[in-house]
Amino acid sequence: MTGTTTVTEPGAPAPGTAVARVLVVDDEPSIADLVSTTLRYEGFETATAGDGRAALEAVEAFRPDLLVLDVMLPDLDGFEVQRKLIDRGLRVPVLFLTARDATEDKVRGLRVGADDYVTKPFSLEELVARIRAILRRTQGSAEQPRLVLEDLEMDETAHEVFRAGVPIEFTPTEFALLRYFLLNPRRVLSKEQILDHVWHYDFGGDASIVETYVSYLRRKLGEPRLLHTVRGVGYVLRPPKAS
Repeated sequence: MTGTTTVTEPGAPAPGTAVARVLVVDDEPSIADLVSTTLRYEGFETATAGDGRAALEAVEAFRPDLLVLDVMLPDLDGFEVQRKLIDRGLRVPVLFLTARDATEDKVRGLRVGADDYVTKPFSLEELVARIRAILRRTQGSAEQPRLVLEDLEMDETAHEVFRAGVPIEFTPTEFALLRYFLLNPRRVLSKEQILDHVWHYDFGGDASIVETYVSYLRRKLGEPRLLHTVRGVGYVLRPPKAS
C-alpha cells in the first residue's frame, strides 16, 4: 500500500517560520525516508509518496514548493506525473531522481519541464545543493539567507555571524552547529540529531564532541545566554526570556 505522509519532525523550524515544502516521491521507502529526513534536518518541511497517483494527490493536498520525483514508479512513471501536473495547471519545480542515466532520458526529463536531473547513486549533499539552487531560481524568497534569533544574526551567504551588531568569528564546524540551532529555534535537539546533522558520524560518533562545541558556542555568543541545556534530552537555542 502506498500513500503520502506529511512529516515536520525532527528538525523542522519552529511554527511560523517561512520554510520551503518538498515532496519526495520514490517507490523505495528507504530512499524516500533518507531524502526526507535529510531535508528536514536542512530546515525543509517534507512529505513522501510511493507512487505516481499518490504523488498527484499529495501535490494537491501538500502544495509543495518543489518535487523530488523518481522516474521509475510502479504505476505512472515520473515523466507522466510531470505531464499530468502541467495539464492540471500545477506548475511545481521538479528535480528528477532516478537510476536512469542515459542522455536521452535526461533530455526527455528536461523536455517535459524538469528543472534538474540527479542519477542514483547520489550524494545527499549535492542533492540538497541542487534543491536550494532550484528554489533560488524559481522563488527567490523561498530561502532566507539570514537566520535571526533576538540580537543574534547569521548571514549564510557571507558566512558571517553578529550579536548585537558585533561580528563573531566561528570555525566552519562551529558555524555549521550554530546554523543547525538557528534553523531549529526553541526546539530541543538531542546529541544524536546534532551528531547526525553536523558531523554525520564521520569522526566516530563520540557524543562528547557535541558538549565541547556547545561550550565553544556559549563562550563566543556571550551573555545573556541563548544556548541552554535540557538535562537528559539535549540542547535548545532560545531567547533568555524563555529560559
